[in-house]
Amino acid sequence: MKKNIVVCFLLMALVCLFAVPAWSKTTWNANSVWPPGNHQTIALEEFAGLVKEKTDGELEIIVSSGGALGFKGPELLGVVRDNLVPLSDMLISGVAGDEDIFGVVTLPFLARDFEEAKLLNEIARPYFDAAAEKWNQKILYISPWPGAGLWTTNRIETVEDMKGLKTRTYDKNGALVVEATGGTPYALPFAEVYSALATRMIDSVITSTPTAVDANFWEVLDYYQPINVTIATNMVNVNMRAFNRLDEETQQALIEAGKEMEERMWEKVAELDREKEAISNENGIDTVAVSDELMESLTEITADIRREYLDDAPPEAREVVEAFLKEVGRD
Repeated sequence: MKKNIVVCFLLMALVCLFAVPAWSKTTWNANSVWPPGNHQTIALEEFAGLVKEKTDGELEIIVSSGGALGFKGPELLGVVRDNLVPLSDMLISGVAGDEDIFGVVTLPFLARDFEEAKLLNEIARPYFDAAAEKWNQKILYISPWPGAGLWTTNRIETVEDMKGLKTRTYDKNGALVVEATGGTPYALPFAEVYSALATRMIDSVITSTPTAVDANFWEVLDYYQPINVTIATNMVNVNMRAFNRLDEETQQALIEAGKEMEERMWEKVAELDREKEAISNENGIDTVAVSDELMESLTEITADIRREYLDDAPPEAREVVEAFLKEVGRD
């Protein structure tokens, strides 16, 4: 009898020993509002794989794309704060309604290229981190979108050439830019853009190169002006309660994976932008080189848009803009 009892205890000890890894494993759901083929969704999946590798499988992140978890865009700060999902990506400017500081990186014609956009986000990052902390979350990484250029039926070389354009825009800033340059903005659903171009209801679109390729713009448009009205960015945030439940080693692995992913995405998206522009060119779209004179004119004519934002935004936003302009040598 005693021998049987000892054997039972040994068996129980072995079961407990080998069960510990299974019990300690953590699984998180991650929300992406973007479709499966979008570069931001692909990046989040790569990030999940990187985390799994760095933690030897102790932290597994399962990505649901296309808003499949029922969460969309503007409410995502609250969704992560309340731990409705422990981790989510979100368009930074898309949550500016909850935190004004997040609107600073998409002020029109502030950042003129990818290098400047990266610098602007680096300067803004401490302020973004502080804002995220107020919402009980931590930013793991920030990644860019390709810049929003102008796709047209006519060649655009000066601001005067933009007068009278009928332009599809996707946000308030784009609409304000079109109005400032003497055009008419159209807030059309993207599904209606191609037919609107084909029937000449509109004659131009502000959007990025991947979107232009997806929509076969070369069938209805002729020119691309890479004026970078805005260069938007995405952030991936984790709920702090979920983060704090992890052991220190896993937390550090998560942070390191975020840093690695951020560096990787700034390189990848710049390459993606070039690839999609080349596809457009191969199919008949002419890229029009943007002169310094045009950029200076666009910057000057949209000054009120940036000024009005800064007048209403927290003082931190002005600090970001002033530091950025000083760094790039512009007033």
